Amino acid sequence: MGLTERYFQMGSEQNVIHLPYRPNGFGIFILGDRTHFVGDETSFWLQHYGRNQLLNMLREEGYTIFNSNLYGRHWGAEKAVTYAKQLIHFVLKQEILNQKIHILADGMGALVADELLRFSPDHIRSAAMLNPCLDLQAHYESEKENKFFYKQFLKEAAESYGITEKEAAERSYKTIKGYPSRLPVHIWQRMTGAPYPYSMHAGVYKDMQKKAGCPVDITFHLFEHPTRIYTSICNFFHRHEKEL
Repeated sequence: MGLTERYFQMGSEQNVIHLPYRPNGFGIFILGDRTHFVGDETSFWLQHYGRNQLLNMLREEGYTIFNSNLYGRHWGAEKAVTYAKQLIHFVLKQEILNQKIHILADGMGALVADELLRFSPDHIRSAAMLNPCLDLQAHYESEKENKFFYKQFLKEAAESYGITEKEAAERSYKTIKGYPSRLPVHIWQRMTGAPYPYSMHAGVYKDMQKKAGCPVDITFHLFEHPTRIYTSICNFFHRHEKEL
């Protein structure tokens, strides 16, 4: 680790920058899923075997990768979006990087990624999404089917949004709405066992963006050959670096 990770705290949240061996001048902002975390000297992406493989592949390609604890299970709350914007500005000031970054959003991280694509496009180059959660209202409705998961979601949403659990149960959450965008988005969707079903999230998002005149590419997979997926993600980022 040592020379390849730089940990720092900004406000209440812990962050990390993964430094490449041979920098290519481009940055990637990781937005993680529910189990995601960044601690004082480690993170989920360092501990998880598959995500660590992807992290190292991207670093070997020369990317400077940054990652934040981002309030844990934030469920796309405004405070997480605001913090993400501040972190992008901070990293771009501290590191020698092209002023447009890539986003790599996993699961719940897509809720923040979608807000950045909508309202902070000037600093975004492209977005890769892995099994994204994009319709929080649909996820909320599906969680109602299991009492334990429903109670857990209400607790997490209440904490993230700064409301009571009763208010969280009555709240209308974010749904998918199409919007014009020139930024390329590619989704890698697992066909079986995905926590956020394609029919509720990625599929609806693709249809809505198509209606807005902004097509989204989707790659379906069984996760039998993760190296192929990771290589495909690297190639996607490379394709969108021709215009500086």
